[in-house]
Amino acid sequence: MQHCFVIDDSEIIRKYTRLIFESLGFRVSEADSAIAAMERLRSETPDYILLDWRMPETNSIELLEKIRALPRSARPYIIYMVTENDPFEIQRAISRGADTFLLKPYNRQIIEIKLQEIRAAA
Repeated sequence: MQHCFVIDDSEIIRKYTRLIFESLGFRVSEADSAIAAMERLRSETPDYILLDWRMPETNSIELLEKIRALPRSARPYIIYMVTENDPFEIQRAISRGADTFLLKPYNRQIIEIKLQEIRAAA
């Protein structure tokens, strides 16, 4: 079973995303902060990480770089979740290690398309 890890300070977004990914057959775990995310990622490697672009108490780009710097045998796909279609921010995230971006709000169909795009590019 594939594993998706959702990093977002919004409980509503985490629950909504969990429902979508569980309906797609994924195991889902969550973190509401950068600290919680890094603790979890030191001991497990998900297949996909959904990272919110605005996290309290941290810069999401720095968190993205820390995730990519973790020693691991498998490289998770990182989907950078944004609320604004800001080409500069999106390109910055991709240049720092995100595989793609996801514009909020999203739904199951959009997630399915995004996963197909990632798999096709792999």
